[in-house]
Amino acid sequence: MLRLWFCALITASGVSHSLRAAEPIDALIPNEAKKIPFAKDTPITFVTRNSNSQVWAALPKYWNEATQEVVDPVSGAKVARKAVLIKVPLGLSSGPAVPPENPMTLAKWALGKKLYFDKIISSDATVSCATCHDPAKGYTDQSRFSTGIGGNIGGANAPTVLNSAYNRFQFWDGRAASLEDQSQGPPTNPKEMFDGKGDAWAAVVARLRAKPEYVKEFEAVFGHAPTRDAVAKAIATYERTVLVGNSIYDRAEAAMKKRVADDDTGEKPELKAVDFTAVLKDAIAKNDTAALQPFGDAAKDADALGKRLVSGRNLFFGKASCTNCHVGENFTDGLFHNLGVGTKDGQLPAGDLGRFGSLPTGHKDPALVGSFKTPGLRGLASTAPYMHDGSEATLEAVVDYYDKGGNANPHLAEKMRDTAAEAAYAKARAAGQPVDPNVKVFTSGGWPIIPFQLKLTKDEKADLVLFMLSLQSDPVDPIVADPAK
Repeated sequence: MLRLWFCALITASGVSHSLRAAEPIDALIPNEAKKIPFAKDTPITFVTRNSNSQVWAALPKYWNEATQEVVDPVSGAKVARKAVLIKVPLGLSSGPAVPPENPMTLAKWALGKKLYFDKIISSDATVSCATCHDPAKGYTDQSRFSTGIGGNIGGANAPTVLNSAYNRFQFWDGRAASLEDQSQGPPTNPKEMFDGKGDAWAAVVARLRAKPEYVKEFEAVFGHAPTRDAVAKAIATYERTVLVGNSIYDRAEAAMKKRVADDDTGEKPELKAVDFTAVLKDAIAKNDTAALQPFGDAAKDADALGKRLVSGRNLFFGKASCTNCHVGENFTDGLFHNLGVGTKDGQLPAGDLGRFGSLPTGHKDPALVGSFKTPGLRGLASTAPYMHDGSEATLEAVVDYYDKGGNANPHLAEKMRDTAAEAAYAKARAAGQPVDPNVKVFTSGGWPIIPFQLKLTKDEKADLVLFMLSLQSDPVDPIVADPAK
């Protein structure tokens, strides 16, 4: 049921008057006459290298203004209207999925960006979306736990907004199915934006409706006054443009494909040190500090670094088993896994149910107890600390954590376990033979839990970290990341 509210607004003359018309705060039916006319509305379109390589290659930058000739659906007349073409970064073969009920337009994007950086969303006007998801900090706050309204400390590490438009689920436990769903959570959270007084969203909408400039912008975009539905759609529209790619790894892949095509020898497409070295030298020549900075002093010797990056890549896709979960263009399977993060004495923190806890009643899966979403790896050099609880301060620490197989607990993900060793243990125990005394964690049914140790060498760990840094990607385009642009 839609909720009703009454409030007072300030007129242009400064005189307060009460609105007698009770309007729902969740959603309203648009008045098309109030919206920006079709001919003046500016659509935003994602252009990818795969979908239209010629247009993609011709676009000079991420954000491109263009003119398109289209047919007005009401009048049937041909009109030339402005458009924005977004050049989806190299490495991403598809643009973010856009819900049909929330098409991308420039006015809606601008409104969403304004809301993202505006502290008016929080009860006491001290916290905005950007407070915990700061563009200058990899769209996180680079803290283990975020500080919200009244100095309250949250219980999870702020996930990055970078490429979140590609996430199948939002939040660490996946409780939101879209960016529109996700954006509605923080305004109701007492540890983030809500002071706990009254109805959180009714208060947010009332504050927005009390601002004439916001009322004007919402009417132009949505055909009605601010609502919860419209706020969610606007913020999600902005967040869909927070995209990163064109990493050293992406460039090396492109260089490899060109090299193989140019050689015309039928050589198997395989990334080699020469490919990494070529793009590293090109970045050095162009003084591309954003691409080179993550490597530190190692970037001074492109030939040596190229060899180490190939070694790290082979480990990532091989011995280190990273692709058990970190797959695809965004380097995530979008699924949920129990790594034993936060485990003490073989037990998960009390109440730390992860995905199991967020699943609706009637759909609880015991296999997902303590499981959290696999994060994407693009931009990871800017998003420390790591893990859902921010417990690992560096990538080196993360590699060490995986090297030992995570932490044993009764619900440890099978991909983290040495199932052969577990079976051998169970067989020896059943036969009354000696068993490993170091195994101290078992499922509720008595099956032994033995983490799988990668046994990486010191040099292998270092090369693996370097490869992950090659996924860093270009910074988010300033027109998206800079609130002043």
